[in-house]
Amino acid sequence: MATIYDFEVRGIDGRAVRLDAYRGQVLLIVNVASRCGFTPQYTELEALYQKYREHGLAILGFPCNQFGQQEPAGEAEIKSFCALNFGVTFPLFAKVDVNGPAADPLFQFLTRARRGLLGTRRIKWNFTKFLVDRQGAVVGRYSPLVKPAKLDGRIQTLLAEQPVAAG
Repeated sequence: MATIYDFEVRGIDGRAVRLDAYRGQVLLIVNVASRCGFTPQYTELEALYQKYREHGLAILGFPCNQFGQQEPAGEAEIKSFCALNFGVTFPLFAKVDVNGPAADPLFQFLTRARRGLLGTRRIKWNFTKFLVDRQGAVVGRYSPLVKPAKLDGRIQTLLAEQPVAAG
């Protein structure tokens, strides 16, 4: 896989979604969980999405049960929980592994593109965030301790950049 746009993932409803559909947008890709101390970050993620979606921001949430079994539910329950408790309208996807031999290829790509603290590829916990520019380059990786609102300025800067025309 050469770029982020070469990946296909499964939506929370089970349908295949090609990330090429997000070409030209700024992406914030987050591994999420419903029973985590960081779960209230859904509120800030949704606020960013509402503020910038019309300007080209897409937030993509990938539930993950690898950290303390904090996402044990099935996809339908996850979708309902996020909508009812946090008003989430940004796209959610099927549960994935983000570490280990069964790690989703998208997260393998993200962790190769942007390493964490001390150069590690391993994702430490839920709500790790990857920021992707309009050209599909992974330009940032943020720990769960970095609240989504702290990314507002960086997102604004990336949104101001125009996508490179294909061809």
